[in-house]
Amino acid sequence: MKLNRRKFLKGTTLASAGIITAVGGLYASPNKLSAKSYSRIIGANDRLNFAFQGLGRRLPGLLRSTLKLKNVDILYFCDVMDKQITKANKQLNKLAGYSAISEKDIHNIFDDKNIDVIIMATPDHWHAYGACKAMEANKHVYLEKPCSHNMMESEVIVNHQKYFNKVVQMGNQQRSSLHTKSIIKKIHEGIIGKAYNAVAFYNNNRPRVPNQIVTDPPEGLDWNLFQGPAPRRKYTHDTWDYNWRWYGWDYGTGEAGNNATHELDIGRWALEVDYPNDVSVFAQKNHFIDDGWTMYDNMEAKFKFSKNKSINWNGRSRNAFGKQRDGGRGTIVYGTEGSVFINRGEYKLYDIKGDIIENVKSFDKESGVELGGGGDMTTRHLQNFTDSIRKGIVLNSPIDDAVISQSLVHYANISYRSDRSFKIDEKSGLIYDKDAMKLWSRKYEPGWKINSI
Repeated sequence: MKLNRRKFLKGTTLASAGIITAVGGLYASPNKLSAKSYSRIIGANDRLNFAFQGLGRRLPGLLRSTLKLKNVDILYFCDVMDKQITKANKQLNKLAGYSAISEKDIHNIFDDKNIDVIIMATPDHWHAYGACKAMEANKHVYLEKPCSHNMMESEVIVNHQKYFNKVVQMGNQQRSSLHTKSIIKKIHEGIIGKAYNAVAFYNNNRPRVPNQIVTDPPEGLDWNLFQGPAPRRKYTHDTWDYNWRWYGWDYGTGEAGNNATHELDIGRWALEVDYPNDVSVFAQKNHFIDDGWTMYDNMEAKFKFSKNKSINWNGRSRNAFGKQRDGGRGTIVYGTEGSVFINRGEYKLYDIKGDIIENVKSFDKESGVELGGGGDMTTRHLQNFTDSIRKGIVLNSPIDDAVISQSLVHYANISYRSDRSFKIDEKSGLIYDKDAMKLWSRKYEPGWKINSI
């Protein structure tokens, strides 16, 4: 069914149902309101009401950053697990002194016209579906990576953004890092000559994960809602709590989707490239061979671009070599006259002989490989997002560019799953391989496929 854009209302005001009560009553005089409540009335014209969908490990960082923004209220917490909502409200109460409305089904929040923004931090398979449904309901979206589960979803989400004209920012927060922006600008200006190759890496020491055993879903979990767009299957222990990432492809996108998104994006940014023309991958499982992890835990990927440029990805999920030295993650950019190492904490500029000529430390406090993330980059990324909504400021990671970085992840996973290298159309991103193209999309639960625009 074709969607009618005119059905969707633009924005909300303080007089919308439910908001008046939150500020202490429409007819209360300013001297009877708290300073915070009065400031909320004064700033009503640009107040943004947020709803959080997905309250797992990313929540603490996103919550702290959101609460640093001006003229923002958190109205809803949404999660398919009861205890996640309870825990989130305890954190909000502690940090801000109020509670959000509890909701398990995000569709009920989409119906609330008071909500302006959805922050989406669900498992990967929900991201594109949730973001598109949010835009259909006239919401802006801050979308955690990966922005899509597969290449087809990347197409759909960009089409939705253009059609509904909503602000959609992917949560690759290093795009809002001051030291990273500074050195990328210098690279583009030629400080290392012609930049031709980037090596992106991630090292961690992830432990053994439980083997899947069919069992009843844990108390408080709506397993049907958790599965969302994915085909239905029986619950297995301990799928819902992060291990969905390693239990096949129904919900997650592997370590590449989990972390390569960040570093590959830095490589793309530095080299000023878009879609590659050639992809090859070597990946396998090397650790805890008998545990429940069903995919690679080591991956080496090579992406070739025009003008003799390339990006390498080295992902070591369960071997933390270099974690102490380099923070476990980063990107090295090679040029004809030097090189640069960039991570979330610093950059190091080297001449062609390998001598350091500049080392700039970041004042940002942002996590490296620790679960949850969060910090100054996240705050700045969210500030850029809200500034774009209010003032039309250019996004640091608009969805139409973010999906190109995301495509590198999908190509790597497709190469691994199809056991083949392949060529790519640099303009369209389409794969020149019929068997690989079978993984362009996925099977969807009936009734959950995203509407095409």
